[in-house]
Amino acid sequence: MLLDELLDELPDDLVRQVFTHASWSERRSDSYTRLAFLGDSVLALAVTAYLYPRLEAERFGAGRLTKIRAQAVSGVSCRAVAERLALPARLRAAAPAGVAQNAAALVSTERVLASVIEAVIGACYLHAGYERTAQAVVEAFAPEIETALNHPVDFKSALQELLARRGAEVSYEVAAEDGPPHARTYSVVARACDRQLGTGTGKSKKQAEQEAARVAVERLESE
Repeated sequence: MLLDELLDELPDDLVRQVFTHASWSERRSDSYTRLAFLGDSVLALAVTAYLYPRLEAERFGAGRLTKIRAQAVSGVSCRAVAERLALPARLRAAAPAGVAQNAAALVSTERVLASVIEAVIGACYLHAGYERTAQAVVEAFAPEIETALNHPVDFKSALQELLARRGAEVSYEVAAEDGPPHARTYSVVARACDRQLGTGTGKSKKQAEQEAARVAVERLESE
């Protein structure tokens, strides 16, 4: 995988920053948060630039392109790519002595793995430039891009359809906002009939709502 090769080329200082969680360092600037902020933008641009010339303007307007891109680079997608690159193991290995339990918990969360893959992309951009990084990103996210094109998902609509059959409606509530203003992460709760159906996190409220709706749909379909 090209992204794997770029990761192996990174100098030690960038590798160290990529695999440093904010709670493991006294200075937040030593962690992956700034690299993740940069990588998030590079990821979005790389996928957009790949999709734009390949999809007919008549069928794929801005709204539809936005949804396809959002699904392709969602937290779920980022986690899948991070796991294919074996980033959880590298993050655990980079954890300081005495935080093994904390590290094990962190590498199991979608939010952390999504941030780490974004940090990898940001670091690769700084070291290798946009062209090589964008090519590697498109290759790494190819399965997720293909799925978004062929099986677009709107979990909020699916959830509302499920609840409509029960005579209920869903509401979404922002439960928490974390991170600096330029790199906010939102946690959203989906509720219906005074019951919490699912929670989700995302880089935007809409993304977090989709994730909360996905969890809710899975829960309702399993009942």
